[in-house]
Amino acid sequence: MNRISLSRRGFLTSACCLAAAPIFTPVTFAAMPGDNRFVTIVLRGAMDGLDLVQPYGDAGFAALRPTLALTPDTGLLDLDGHFGLNPAAAELMPLWKSRELAFVHAVSTPYRDQRSHFDGQDMLESGGEHVAEEKTGWLNRALAVIPRSDARKAIDINTSTELILSGPNNVDVWASDSNLTPARDEMQFLARLYAGDPPFAEALAEATRADTASMMVEPEGQRGAKIADVAALAGNMLKGDYRIASFSISGWDTHIGQAGQFKRPVQDLSQAINTLKTTLGPEIWAKTVVLAMTEFGRTVRQNGSAGTDHGTGGCALLSGGGVNGGRILGRWPGIGDGQLLDDRDLMPTADLRELAAAMLYRQFDVSADDLTGKIFPGLGFDKGSQFLRG
Repeated sequence: MNRISLSRRGFLTSACCLAAAPIFTPVTFAAMPGDNRFVTIVLRGAMDGLDLVQPYGDAGFAALRPTLALTPDTGLLDLDGHFGLNPAAAELMPLWKSRELAFVHAVSTPYRDQRSHFDGQDMLESGGEHVAEEKTGWLNRALAVIPRSDARKAIDINTSTELILSGPNNVDVWASDSNLTPARDEMQFLARLYAGDPPFAEALAEATRADTASMMVEPEGQRGAKIADVAALAGNMLKGDYRIASFSISGWDTHIGQAGQFKRPVQDLSQAINTLKTTLGPEIWAKTVVLAMTEFGRTVRQNGSAGTDHGTGGCALLSGGGVNGGRILGRWPGIGDGQLLDDRDLMPTADLRELAAAMLYRQFDVSADDLTGKIFPGLGFDKGSQFLRG
């Protein structure tokens, strides 16, 4: 993978001007022939799908989340009579109404029990069945088997290459030399290095928490402008030779005061998707699929700090002109007595890797054999996938 780190002055005078920010990992691109586009957005920190798409029609939901649960009478945007969209995502409603937006509830990777952000993101981006099993990203492995693929040079715009597109197949990665925070792989290495030394491990954990907190208190206007720049850059690159883009949005780890903290990253996500649509224009947007996904969901019950803790089953978002939207996909497991995983989490009913595989199959005609043998080893997938119906 090639890397070019631009100076601040050189970067600001280039055609694509983008301010780097610690809330974003690199925007990564891959070039290949063909018309379809695919964008992945990694929602780092464990996005609470039960807050974004609330099952207000489930009896008992309000009791489980007394300060977080909404209804259409208190601002929730009704989707289908059972689920409603958090009002912070109001900018997404036109896409829902035009059937260019869908949500997939109760999905997860095979990751279970430990609920570590590092390990959860490793599973999400590597596409393996076990932590650290795969050393490359599933989207990078896909580049090798996409028919007629021609991935090219690499450039960086932030601190490190996302695992999802890391590997032997070349991609372009944009980087800036400003506002840098420790790279994700460096933090993982340090966490494992000090795992057996409690004082150092706690010091590292505290530093990580402080870094996460700094992400969440960034000035509103500055953060909003950056996500618009990130999405506009991705859109402009996809209008050229590029067919795949990936970037991340952080700020989803809402253990405390979630009602207030959740709004900003939701607005970032909404703005990113709408900026992509506007930048791409109608013709290319019609051939585009955006997949936004997170490492795991959050607890069904809110905690004593008016937030939620690390869970299992989560929610993914699909958008684009290539999406048959206006639907909640997946099998809803319910949140009643006896329906939760470990009596705390939303029960996963689908493998997130199946959803990703379905999008690769749909957008780039990747064969089922390659999807299950090379990209997502061990995954059960065929053309009858629930995510390819309709």
